Amino acid sequence: MMALTRPAGLRQFRVRLSREPAAAARARGHVRAVVADWNIPVDPDIAVLLTSDLVTSAIVRGAGDTVTLAVRCSRGRLRVDVYDGSRDLPAAGGPATPPTGPGLALVAVLSTAWGCFHTPAGRAVYFTLAFQPDLPPRKPPASRPAWEKPSTSEEEM
Repeated sequence: MMALTRPAGLRQFRVRLSREPAAAARARGHVRAVVADWNIPVDPDIAVLLTSDLVTSAIVRGAGDTVTLAVRCSRGRLRVDVYDGSRDLPAAGGPATPPTGPGLALVAVLSTAWGCFHTPAGRAVYFTLAFQPDLPPRKPPASRPAWEKPSTSEEEM
C-alpha cells in the first residue's frame, strides 16, 4: 500500500487587503480556507491565530493603505507572509500591551520559525508551520460561510 502524501508541489495564494481592522478577519478566513482546501497537515487554529497576530500588527503598527497576505505551501511547511509599508522591523519578546496584545510572543512560541525582512515597499513578517503527518486528513467544507469568501474589494494577485 502506498502512503498518500499531501500536499504535492508548491502552492501559493496572495491577496491584498485594506489596512483596516476588518482585514484581520478576512485574513483568518483566507488562511482557514487555504488550509482546508489544500488539505495541509497543520493545526488550522494555530495557523489562523498566528495570521491574526501578524495582520493585526500590520494594521496597528504598519504603514500604507493595504496589507498583503501571502500563503505558500512547500517542502513540508506552510508559510504565511504579511507585507505592509512600514520600514520598522519588529522584535520578538517585546512587552505585551493591553491594546495590542502579546505581540510576536505567540508567533515566536507557536511557529516552527518566524522572521522579517525589508522589501522595496516596506517590510514583510512571516511564520512557518511544519507539516504534522500524524494529523488526519480533513475534508474541505461543502460550502464556506460568507465571511470566509473574498469580498469584491480585495484584489487577488
